[in-house]
Amino acid sequence: MSIYQHFRQDEKEFVDNVLQWREQVESQYAPKRTDFLDPRQQHIVQSIIGQNEEVLLSFFPNHTERKRALLYPAYFHPEEEDYGIKLFEIEYPSKFVTIEHRQVLGSIMSLGLKREKFGDILTDEQRFQLIVAEEISDFVKMELNQIGKAKVTLQTVPFTDLIQAREEWQEKVTTVSSLRLDAVIAAIYNISRQKTQTYIKSNLVKLNWKTTENPSIEVETGDVISVRGYGRSKLISIEGRTKREKWRISLGILK
Repeated sequence: MSIYQHFRQDEKEFVDNVLQWREQVESQYAPKRTDFLDPRQQHIVQSIIGQNEEVLLSFFPNHTERKRALLYPAYFHPEEEDYGIKLFEIEYPSKFVTIEHRQVLGSIMSLGLKREKFGDILTDEQRFQLIVAEEISDFVKMELNQIGKAKVTLQTVPFTDLIQAREEWQEKVTTVSSLRLDAVIAAIYNISRQKTQTYIKSNLVKLNWKTTENPSIEVETGDVISVRGYGRSKLISIEGRTKREKWRISLGILK
């Protein structure tokens, strides 16, 4: 049985990377640190490495969406610094100006950084924090000095001060004619299939944190869907067929 049949075709390259990481740890008997991984990538790493007794696995930071993984041999005991992550508090004149999550993301991307080199952008509506790879932290601290109209500075803070993200998911049970991506999105947000297909073809839809232009791809249990302007949802379970041959599904919709 091929390992690839457990994952989607477009995930083959990442699966190959994980297999190479495992082989590297086994052959060099030394730890391997990854870039930041989204939850789907973390699931793939866990699926491949999780049952291996010779290569152990852990993720950091806790309570965040994007994490770095550490693959390591049994003798190694990871410490926080082994993950190579910095937590910055974004200081700005909050009494006079406001900033938004999308502005923070846009300002970071404008520095020419790869998305996998930084983690979550956290906020409690007043403060903002940024998680970055240690190897680019000095560059980010020096170059990120404006977000929107606000002049900003970055201050290193310990992970004990990490802002805890609070997500509320509303559960919804519905039926769909098929498990195609366009059909599921139409059912979640009560919009037409035609409109949904337009969103997908306009690169406004992500499946498991990846932009997709394929409206016919089938959604699976655990998949996370993001539609720009509508928010995020996830397929909790597929509960079988109805008498009218429709699929009954359970969804979580992020409030």
